[in-house]
Amino acid sequence: MRFSEEEYKLPFFLENGYVRKRCPRCGEFFWTLNPDQVLCGESNTYGCADYTFIGHSPVNRAYSLAEMRETFLSFFERRGHRRIKPYPIVARWRDDLYFTNASIIDFQPYVTEGIIPPPANPLVISQPCVRFPDLENVGPTFGRHLTIFEMGGHHAFNYPDKEVYWKDETVRYHHEFVTKELGVKPEHVVYKEGVWSGGGNAGPDVESIIGGLEVATLVFMKYKVVGEEFIELPIRTVDTGYGIERFTWLSQGSISCFHAVYGKLLHKIMGLAGLSSVDENLLADFARFSGLISISKTVGRGENWRRIASRLNMDAAELQRIINPIVDVFAIIDHTKCLAFMLAEGVVPSNVEEGYLARLLIRRTYRLLRNLGIESLMPDIVDMQVAYWSKDFPHLMDMRDEILELLRIEIEKYEQTLQRGREFVRRLIRDFRARGESEIPVGKLVELYDSHGLTPEVVSEIASSEGFAINVPEGFYSFVTEKHVSSSRAAFKMAEEIEDLGIDVSGLPETKPLYYEDAYMREFTAKVLRVSGNRVILDRTAFYPEGGGQPADHGFLEFNGVRAKVYDVRKASGNVIVHFVKDSTPIEGSIVRGVIDWDRRIRLMRHHTATHLIMGAARRVLGEHVWQAGAQKDVDMSRLDITHPKRLSRDEINRIEELANEAVMRNMLVEIFWMPREEAEQRYGFRLYQGGVVPGREIRVVKTGDWEVEACGGTHCRSTGEVGLIKIMRTERIQDGVERIVFSAGLPALRMVQEAEARIAKAAELLEVPAEKIDVTLERVVGEWKSLRRERERLMERLAKIMAGEFSSSAKSVDRFRIISRLLSTREADVELLIKISNEIVRLSPNAIVIFVVTDGDARAIVRVGAEALKSGINAAEIAREIGRVLGGGGSGKPDFAQAGGVKIDSAPKALEEAESIIYRIVAGE
Repeated sequence: MRFSEEEYKLPFFLENGYVRKRCPRCGEFFWTLNPDQVLCGESNTYGCADYTFIGHSPVNRAYSLAEMRETFLSFFERRGHRRIKPYPIVARWRDDLYFTNASIIDFQPYVTEGIIPPPANPLVISQPCVRFPDLENVGPTFGRHLTIFEMGGHHAFNYPDKEVYWKDETVRYHHEFVTKELGVKPEHVVYKEGVWSGGGNAGPDVESIIGGLEVATLVFMKYKVVGEEFIELPIRTVDTGYGIERFTWLSQGSISCFHAVYGKLLHKIMGLAGLSSVDENLLADFARFSGLISISKTVGRGENWRRIASRLNMDAAELQRIINPIVDVFAIIDHTKCLAFMLAEGVVPSNVEEGYLARLLIRRTYRLLRNLGIESLMPDIVDMQVAYWSKDFPHLMDMRDEILELLRIEIEKYEQTLQRGREFVRRLIRDFRARGESEIPVGKLVELYDSHGLTPEVVSEIASSEGFAINVPEGFYSFVTEKHVSSSRAAFKMAEEIEDLGIDVSGLPETKPLYYEDAYMREFTAKVLRVSGNRVILDRTAFYPEGGGQPADHGFLEFNGVRAKVYDVRKASGNVIVHFVKDSTPIEGSIVRGVIDWDRRIRLMRHHTATHLIMGAARRVLGEHVWQAGAQKDVDMSRLDITHPKRLSRDEINRIEELANEAVMRNMLVEIFWMPREEAEQRYGFRLYQGGVVPGREIRVVKTGDWEVEACGGTHCRSTGEVGLIKIMRTERIQDGVERIVFSAGLPALRMVQEAEARIAKAAELLEVPAEKIDVTLERVVGEWKSLRRERERLMERLAKIMAGEFSSSAKSVDRFRIISRLLSTREADVELLIKISNEIVRLSPNAIVIFVVTDGDARAIVRVGAEALKSGINAAEIAREIGRVLGGGGSGKPDFAQAGGVKIDSAPKALEEAESIIYRIVAGE
C-alpha cells in the first residue's frame, strides 16, 4: 500500500525548501534540500548510496551510547515530554508477541485504542527492544541490523477532543534534534516516505536518512489493521523510533556500530578470537558499502559480496575469508548481550514460545564461537556483557548467577545434542544416498533443527565428513525465527473469548457477580431473566463461572418447592453468566434461591490461594526466572506449571513445600481489589501477569501479604491460614523448560498424607519390619531380586542354547535353507525364551528361518530370519503379517525379526503351513 502525496506534503518541507523526488533505483519518494539529488541517499541492497559518515561524522562530537540516550531523553524533556522508564523486553502484557520490538509496543493496544490513558502525554522513552527476523543480517551489515537495540521514542496520543501534536510538529522536533542538538547540517538530512504496519496498527511514516544511514522512523499511526483493511482510529498516535545505537555510530563515524557501542569490550573479544590485528583500512572501505550486504528478497547476499569485492578490486572469496571472522565476532557480541537481557527476565531456553528463540540464539552463538575455536568462552563473554551493561541496567547484575546457570544448563544440553545428533545425521545421509537423492531439502533441515537441535552448519559439517555436500540455505535462521516471533498463544483480544453457550443473551444486562462481593456467600436470591432449554440467566449470582483455571461452582436453584441441580456455570458475551441445570427450570421473571455447594467452593478457594503461595515459594527457592506457565485447580488436587530449565530435585520440592506451608502459618491477609491497569503495573510490575494477560481497563489484584501479587479473577480465602496443609504429591516434566507441580491443599491434602502413611504401614507389615526401616529393607530386597533376575537370565541363555540345538536337529531342509517351525504351548516355553532360542539358532545357522507359534488364551508367533536367508528375499515381517491374518489378528516387525498374534487358536497349525508355503514359493522363484 502507498499513501497519497498529501499525507507527506508537510508545511515544514514546503517552508524550508525541500523538494519531493522519486528514487529511480528503489522506487521510493523522498524529500531533499538538494534539487540535483537523484537517488534517495539510503545505503541499501539497491545500492542507492554508500555510508559517507564512516571516518567523517556529520555530528558535532562523538557520543557514547549512554550519552546519546541521555541527550535524546533530555531534549524531549525540555520540550514538555515526560520521561518514562523502559518496559521489560519480554512483552508479558501482550498475548500476540513474545518480545518488545518497538517502543510503541508498550502502549498497544490499551492506550492506542483508548482503553486506558497513557502514562503521560506526550512522553519520551528509550526502550530496549529485541528483533529476530533480521538475525542473519546482524554482523554483515556492520551494525545496521541488531538483535537487541534501544529505540528512542517520543509519543503523542491525539484524541478527538485533545490534539497534542501530529505530523508537522513531529518532523520539526526531529529536525531540531539532529541539526541543533547534534549539529548535523540540514542539507545532509533526507526524509524518505514510507508505510509502517505493526502490532495491529498502521500509518504513513517518514524515515530520516543521514550519511546513507536510516537513523529514525517517524510513524503517524492512524489505522487499525483488520485483515487487509485499514480502519481509521479515533486516536491518532505519533510513534517515533530513533535508533540510539545508530545515532551513536553516526556521531563517532566508526568502522562499525559495534565499535561505537561496545568499544573496549569488542576489542577484548576480538583478542580472544585471535583477531587483534586486522586491516582497519580495508574494514573501513568495506563498511562504507556494507549496506549492500543484507539478505534481500531481490538480491542474494552472494551477489552483493561480489559487487563489493569488485568495488574494492578484490576477489570475493578472499574478501569473505578476511571479513567473515570479524562479522562472526560482531554477531557474537550482539547475541551475547541479547542473551544476557533475555535470561535476566526469566526466559528459560526450551522448544516452545520465547524459550525457542532463546535456545536458537544460544545455539547460533555457540556455532559462531566454534567457528573461531572459542566456544568454551561463551559463559565468560555473557558475564562480560552483564558487567558492561549493569551500570545502565542494574537488574542484570542482580540476576547474574541465574543468567549464567541458565546458560550453563543449556550449553550442556546442546553439547549432548550434538553428540547424539552426529550418528543420526550419518544414518539420514545413508538413507538419502540409498534413494538416489543428492541433497537435503530445506524442510528437512528445519525439521533437523526443530526436532533434533542440529543447525544447518552442523549438518553440513557432518555431511562433508561423509562425502555428502550440503549448501546451507541463505536466510535459514530468519526463516525459522519468522515462524516463532509471534506468540502461538491465542491472538490478542480486548475481551475474553466467549464460546457460544446455546442461549441468546442479546439485550440482557451484565450479571452481577456476588462471588466478588463476598466469596463466602453460600445462599442468595435472584430474578430469572431468561431461560432456554436447561440454561438459566439470573440478574445476579454467587455461582462462580469457570475461568482462569478454576472450575465452576455447583449447587442448586430452589423455586416452587423444586430443587434443580446446577452442574455447570459459564460466562457468555457481555459478562452474562449462564447456569446449566438438571431436571427442572424456573420461569422467566420469577425469583429463585441459589444455594452454593459450599464444600466444593471452599476446596477450590483453598487450592486457588495455595497456587499463589506455591508460586511465591517456587520463585524464592529456584530463582527469579520462575514464571507460571499454566495452572488448573480442582477440589482434591491441583497443578501449577512453572518455567525451570531442569527437573526439580527432592530437596527443592521439599523446600518449596516448606515455604508454602510457612506462608500458610503466617496467616497473612489475602487482599483483593480492583485497580486501573496502568496503576497496577506501575505499583506491582509485570509479575502481575503470572496467569497470562488479563483484559480490561481495570484489573483485579490478589495480594497475599508480602508473598505474592497477581492479577487474578478467581475466588480466594480471606487469609492464608484458611488454606490449611499444602502437600506436593509429585512433579512432572510436561515439556522442555516447564515443570508441573501437582499438589493438594486442606483436608484433601491431609487425606492423601494419611493414605500414603497407610501404604507405608502395609509395606512395613509385608516386609515384617518397623516403618522407619522400610528403606533399608527394600534396598536389600531389591538387591536380592536383581541378583536373582541376573541368575535367571544366565540360566535362560544356557537353556536357549540347549533347546536351539534340539530344535535345529529336526529342521526341514529346503534347498540351502533350514526351516525350524514349531507349534508350542506356554507350558513348554514362554515367548521371552523362544526369542532367545530363535536368536541362537540364526547365530549358529545364518541360513536358518525360525517360526514359533505359541498358544494359550490366544496365539502368538515369532519369526526370525538368518542373515543369509535375508539376502535371498525372505522377509520376517511379510511372513508375520500372513500368520496374523490366519490367526485373526495382525503382524509386523523388521525384515529379520517380526511377531504376530490373533485369537484363532485352532488356526495355529494352518498358520505354520501358510508361513512355510511362503518360504517355499520364494525359494522356488530363485
